[in-house]
Amino acid sequence: MYKVCSMLTKKQKNLLIFINKKIRSSGISPSYEEMKNSLNLKSKSGIHRLISALEERGFVKRLAHKARALEVVKLPENASANDIFNTFTPSVIKGGLDKEGAKSTDVSVLGSIAAGTPIEAIQQEVDRVALPEDLQNNGEHYGLKVKGDSMIEAGINDGDTVIVKKTSNVDSGQIAVVLIDDQEATLKRVRKKGNTIALEAANRNYGTKIYAANRIKIQGKLVSLYRNFH
Repeated sequence: MYKVCSMLTKKQKNLLIFINKKIRSSGISPSYEEMKNSLNLKSKSGIHRLISALEERGFVKRLAHKARALEVVKLPENASANDIFNTFTPSVIKGGLDKEGAKSTDVSVLGSIAAGTPIEAIQQEVDRVALPEDLQNNGEHYGLKVKGDSMIEAGINDGDTVIVKKTSNVDSGQIAVVLIDDQEATLKRVRKKGNTIALEAANRNYGTKIYAANRIKIQGKLVSLYRNFH
């Protein structure tokens, strides 16, 4: 019996990663033109062959009744976290929360946040930290202490203090503090599609949760973080 090899060529893997990141960032498959440009190919016929190879090997699936729509079924076993996730590299203020020499502007740290944190737990000031100079005079900000490892593949570790810019709207793909059903707050990557919003962890051990858009309120977007170095 003929068996299709599951190993991917470099071009096949690069195309698969590009398709995956495009779908995760925008919710739709890239066009053949975008795929062609991403691999610096001269014609779209090469893309057709690569997609057919990926489909045969079980990495992608064409969606019925949708022109050129693809679904990523799986990724290579040796894919890195950066391949899987749209990476977020936070601006880390080295030296932790040492305020010596800090600018005069500071912000409130409103408790800790993790998946399913009751909103009451992050509504009272527990500390103050210096606001990075490049964020001053650029809107209203607050801090939150991170609990847990659900966002570690976005560079956000347990014990970090994230700096959040207050806003009621973020672009799809951005990391934000969101309020679910006016009761629980969490820090997750936001994906918008139609009348739904997906809250996505940056840790393959955690699942993505999807909600009706009217159940979600954006409380602010992540712009920076403090980390203690011991």
